[in-house]
Amino acid sequence: MSKYKSHQQVKNHQQSKSHQQVSTETVNDAMKVAKATQKPNQSKEQTKLIAQGIQKGIAEYKKQQKNKMREQDKLKKKIARSKKNDKNREEKAETNNPCKNNWLPWGLLILSWLGMAVFVVATK
Repeated sequence: MSKYKSHQQVKNHQQSKSHQQVSTETVNDAMKVAKATQKPNQSKEQTKLIAQGIQKGIAEYKKQQKNKMREQDKLKKKIARSKKNDKNREEKAETNNPCKNNWLPWGLLILSWLGMAVFVVATK
């Protein structure tokens, strides 16, 4: 079941999400930029509208940066998981096949004994 009981609640939730509060730092920065670019005959209302536009721009930029950081974190986690899985596979491969390299020392031992036997037979 959905956490919303009606279509109106969903609509209200979406509207409240889109009208999230802007930090006072963003408001102050936007007002500073708007005042710095203010024209001589510009009214306070026009300056306020410009400041609001700048606020929206700053909010959109922050949103994009947040999304970009989230994607980078997801990619880092995916790479870390991939490396961990690769390492686990390598460890399993090493533990599952201990006999593959086991023939080398035994083969060399047998070869050396055969060589010694040939040497003893050849010197008599």
